[in-house]
Amino acid sequence: MSEQRFDAVVIGAGPGGYPAAIRLGQLKVKTAIIEREYIGGVCLNVGCIPSKAVIHAAKMFDKLGHSGDIGISIPGKPVLDMAKLQAWKGGVVGKLTGGVRTLLKANKVEIIEGAATLGKPGPDGHRITVRTGSNEQTIVAKSVVIATGSRPVEIAGFAIDQNRIIDSTGALALPEVPPRLVVIGGGYIGLELGMCYAKFGSKVTVVEALPRLLGTMDKDCVGVVERKLKKMGVEVMLETRARSWQDKGDRAVLTVELKDGGSQGSKGGQGAKDAKTATIDADKILLSIGRRPNSENLGLDQVGVAVGKGGFIVADDHLRTNVAGIYAIGDVIGGMMLAHKATKEGEVVAEIIAGHEAAFDVRTIPAVVFSDPEIASTGLTEEEARAKGHAELKVGKFPFAALGRALSVNDTDGFVKVVADGKTGELLGVHIAGNGGSDLISEATLAIEMGAVADDLRLTIHPHPTLSEAMMEAAAASMGEAIHIMNR
Repeated sequence: MSEQRFDAVVIGAGPGGYPAAIRLGQLKVKTAIIEREYIGGVCLNVGCIPSKAVIHAAKMFDKLGHSGDIGISIPGKPVLDMAKLQAWKGGVVGKLTGGVRTLLKANKVEIIEGAATLGKPGPDGHRITVRTGSNEQTIVAKSVVIATGSRPVEIAGFAIDQNRIIDSTGALALPEVPPRLVVIGGGYIGLELGMCYAKFGSKVTVVEALPRLLGTMDKDCVGVVERKLKKMGVEVMLETRARSWQDKGDRAVLTVELKDGGSQGSKGGQGAKDAKTATIDADKILLSIGRRPNSENLGLDQVGVAVGKGGFIVADDHLRTNVAGIYAIGDVIGGMMLAHKATKEGEVVAEIIAGHEAAFDVRTIPAVVFSDPEIASTGLTEEEARAKGHAELKVGKFPFAALGRALSVNDTDGFVKVVADGKTGELLGVHIAGNGGSDLISEATLAIEMGAVADDLRLTIHPHPTLSEAMMEAAAASMGEAIHIMNR
């Protein structure tokens, strides 16, 4: 059995692992990265990137269908060629994953493909066994970074087969648009893909166990998306639990349990119901109720790495586990399970391993839902701010309907909301529902990181006409000084 030695080894080549390896290479640390499936991870291959490509296509498809609103007539209805869309999406993924491989090699990071298992450390460092088919090799490293990511949560009776029961990976690879799609889970992945296929023509039903969609997001922002869902004909069943399903050959029949004996029952003749349940016909059922860490089968018990509730590896603000020389980053340690958080952690852990002063010390992490319209959030919501002791708040909202740029691109749903401390003016949070929210939120994140007050946003000149002016106007509105709306 062959044996190789490195100063550092990264297990997992996703959005946390590959930046860690690249940065280690830049810092002249002899590094290898081990990946069992996707270089670039779920994010680049079957997650963030391909989903945004398909969502973009759906938005364009929808816009073409309404081009007559602005005086552009297109003979007939737009026609979707799913095979071409999938090929284009694959090209986008290929360019990015190819780029990651190139960058790893350019920074002298050795790529090792296979499944990694930690063994008991020896005097020369941590030992890792890598298996590829029938081949096996041993890697020895002074430092190990676990960046193995996460996978979709399954529920009893709903095994993902990528036929009737699909996850986000399956939803992004469908060869045709399902006439009827049921989405189990009203979180960001379920809504993004549900709205996407609704634009392509699917009859979509969202089944959510909680009292509202997107439970961690600003309620006002979620309200904008809820109104759009209703306008699109997407049925939302809240406080409803999926219980079982049957394959009827030509369709799947989903049985759901309703709160209060069926007050949230399905509409439009989708199925019969008794006092507590309803049935829904579907061609595909998308299971999207969260993600769980990939912490099994890594040999963590052999080396004594502490694993907490839900299988998440326990790590401190220096990304250290309880075992010297073993670090963990990204989804596998929990918190906000976002690619950009993992990337930041990867860069920080590389600095630490290289002997530099560094820690994962951030004031806020932005989050984006690529729904229609987009929701973007950073910092505290009003409820969170009050819970943290900010008894007096200044809140300003500026609607895109009052913004010249939004009107000129015919996309006026939503607003920018600024939440500031009522006494100091400190910027506590910014929440956006609307076109371009995913790009606008970075300005707010920087402002919070710098400890800015709302007046800093108000006094910064923003170019006209742009969507970013809504940030300036919302900050001004929090102070009662907005120019283009009536102040409260």
